Amino acid sequence: MDRFFQILGLAMRARKVTSGEELVLRELRTGRLHLVVMTVDAAKNTEKKILDKCKSYDVQVLRYGTREELGRAIGKSERVVLGINDVGFARMIKSSFSN
Repeated sequence: MDRFFQILGLAMRARKVTSGEELVLRELRTGRLHLVVMTVDAAKNTEKKILDKCKSYDVQVLRYGTREELGRAIGKSERVVLGINDVGFARMIKSSFSN
């Protein structure tokens, strides 16, 4: 497993991850999210909904991995979208994404 998924797992254990489309959308509206991670195999309507909401709330979206990989990284079943509600973890995930 690469560093990106390892950091996601750490963030999940620290309870700094929101998973699932509806919960992420709710957290975006409250302004608590600093980063959104979405899989490359997300459905088109989910993709549009999340990207539009992130753009309107000025939250960066990273597209990475498959739904199976994302779920495995956080110890859950398949997940398509995750929200990171901690600045430090968001920064660490962004830096591992660019490497």
